[in-house]
Amino acid sequence: MRKVVLSLGILVSSVTWAVTGVAFVHGTGDHRGAGVEYWTSEFINSVVSGLPDRSKYVVVACDFTQYMWKDAAAGCLANYLYNFIVSQGIDDLVVITHSNGGNVIRWILSNPTWDPRYPTIINAIRWVNALAPSSGGTPLADAAINGTVFEQGVAWLLGYKTDAVRQQQVSWMQYYNNNWLKGTPGRPSLPVGFWTVVGTDVESAIWDPDSYCGGYQYNAALEVTQEWLTSCSDGFLDCWSQKLAGSVWFYDYQYMAGGEPLSHQQSRRACFGLDVILRNDL
Repeated sequence: MRKVVLSLGILVSSVTWAVTGVAFVHGTGDHRGAGVEYWTSEFINSVVSGLPDRSKYVVVACDFTQYMWKDAAAGCLANYLYNFIVSQGIDDLVVITHSNGGNVIRWILSNPTWDPRYPTIINAIRWVNALAPSSGGTPLADAAINGTVFEQGVAWLLGYKTDAVRQQQVSWMQYYNNNWLKGTPGRPSLPVGFWTVVGTDVESAIWDPDSYCGGYQYNAALEVTQEWLTSCSDGFLDCWSQKLAGSVWFYDYQYMAGGEPLSHQQSRRACFGLDVILRNDL
């Protein structure tokens, strides 16, 4: 299905001379320096080299410690996307998002009358490539809010007891999915494709060079938190949560070099050819 859509997208783009752009949307946290500390220049530069015009990209840097509908979250994201679309004449926007960023962009896609900028944004989006989205929440958010050991252990991923962490509790995301967000089973479809890349495992063997991509210390921490998740998880999110909204594009082992899995840290880095796949998708 994705291959058919991709081919049609290329055909339409070549006929109508669409202006293609890409937006990088980070996950949970206040990431005002997202281009450096969240994605890294290596990842961004590799992906945007697939654009007809490599200058047509924007790195969103918002305060995603807030609930997804807040001005600092969805409002900030809308400001970045709207200004980029209008100022650059973008009419073929690919959104690359990670983790909780998938929930914030889904808020915009699900609630087009909430903000007058939303329709312009929705109409310009070709599709969303959601890397390990927290569509169903995570038990680690519940644990962090309840003040268990996870509050210290996953602070580098989640932050502490912020509203964004509360939002990603499993029962809370179930409520939002059932009442406010589209794209999950039993709910209306999203107005654009929401294609998920699912991370299925974490590797942190000290002798394995692959364990160092994205930072060994982070993968080692995710190996620990994975013990509180199901057997299919990226150390932060269960696979069922990642694939709950939209459609699965691929599972990590299907396309990563050597069949390597992507930990939650690695799915926002140039690990095992992920950046090349996203580049070719443009």
